[in-house]
Amino acid sequence: MKNLSIIFALLFTSFVSIAQENKGVTVTVTIENVLSDGGTILAGLHTADTFMKGPGVANAMQPAKTGELTLTFENVEPGSYAIMVMHDKNDNQRMDFEENGMPKESYGMSGNEMTMGPPTFDAAKFEVSDEDIQLNIRF
Repeated sequence: MKNLSIIFALLFTSFVSIAQENKGVTVTVTIENVLSDGGTILAGLHTADTFMKGPGVANAMQPAKTGELTLTFENVEPGSYAIMVMHDKNDNQRMDFEENGMPKESYGMSGNEMTMGPPTFDAAKFEVSDEDIQLNIRF
């Protein structure tokens, strides 16, 4: 009986520790209109402090496939975020530009606002609370 009590105690402790590891929500992003295979789809989850300044607070990548694909960010804490996505066709880990400053590679962001000029955090931001989120971003 004593051994059975110890087993149940250990089992309960392991369930509690597993439940505590997942502190945030899952943000699932479906990227629509991927125009070609080859290269990599890169995505960054950004705060206002990291937006347009380098890597996000979380990053995801997946081989590009024509059509649509899905990326996931796990354990995202509550707050304001934006997602930036690009199709890195030549796998050089950066956006390539034409001589006139226009991007050579497809890109998109949460909010799907594609105005002329650089994107802004305010146009792309969304709020994370306590429920999982699904977003669509169109290239």
